[in-house]
Amino acid sequence: MGIYGVMTGKKGKSGFGSASTAEDVTQAIDASHLTAIITGGTSGIGLEAARVLAMRGAHVIIAARNPKAANESKEMILQMNPNARVDYLQIDVSSIKSVRSFVDQFLALNVPLNILINNAGVMFCPFKLTEDGIESQFATNHIGHFLLTNLLLDKMKSTARESGVQGRIVNLSSIAHTYTYSEGIKFQGINDPAGYSERRAYGQSKLSNLLHSNALSRRLQEEGVNITINSVHPGLVTTNLFRYSGFSMKVFRAMTFLFWKNIPQGAATTCYVALHPDLEGVTGKYFGDCNIVAPSKFATNNSLADKLWDFSVFLIDSVSK
Repeated sequence: MGIYGVMTGKKGKSGFGSASTAEDVTQAIDASHLTAIITGGTSGIGLEAARVLAMRGAHVIIAARNPKAANESKEMILQMNPNARVDYLQIDVSSIKSVRSFVDQFLALNVPLNILINNAGVMFCPFKLTEDGIESQFATNHIGHFLLTNLLLDKMKSTARESGVQGRIVNLSSIAHTYTYSEGIKFQGINDPAGYSERRAYGQSKLSNLLHSNALSRRLQEEGVNITINSVHPGLVTTNLFRYSGFSMKVFRAMTFLFWKNIPQGAATTCYVALHPDLEGVTGKYFGDCNIVAPSKFATNNSLADKLWDFSVFLIDSVSK
């Protein structure tokens, strides 16, 4: 959309722009026939997306780590909309065991799955390995969602086939995908503290979201499956993702305050890509401010995407053995 569009809220080809809210972009959409999973739906743009999808009639399943926060979020949505259909299942996307447990619990509900929004994430974390021995930003932002998506694909395929309604997967990426390591993905040093950069590791994980989307999009098209997958950059939004940011980020925010969105605006692109009828059949794209934008060269590298796919499968299999 460009700097001018972000600052002014000027609408793009979609009819929406940086000033559009999640309610704006879903106005008059009936989602009562849809079931959606949203990871990290207890705060920030995840909670707003959950609220708005429920407002449009969707059955929303909040996938989150903290039961107390999840129940509070559910109650808040129900207070605003007593007819909302909202459920909660526990997941820690940084844990392969937890992801598998979540999928087992969800499948036991015997409900359809039309929409998967991979929203949960962490940002700028100090170096730390998860219980599976994987660097925390890569594990939480990419590996957990990669596995979750793969484990839910059969359910999404059967739902799309039986209902005739196209399934949609939305990966929350970021413009930060452009600020990564020199090789794009640091395959040989993912879990090595030497040379670790909090910001480049975050950018690497967000690049991985885009590469995952593009690789899976190609696979689904080759299979002729009625499911799309796209990536979104929500914009600069003040949420608890910034809990690890320091003084330099506070200075950055002060210098760029005109570019920052509120939470309803930050959730707009996610909701647009998840629900809007104009995006029927649109897949493998990257969206910012509810419009298609160009990602980095790394993000469009199919060889890199395939290598990341194989690497991700290898990491998961190594932990599962």
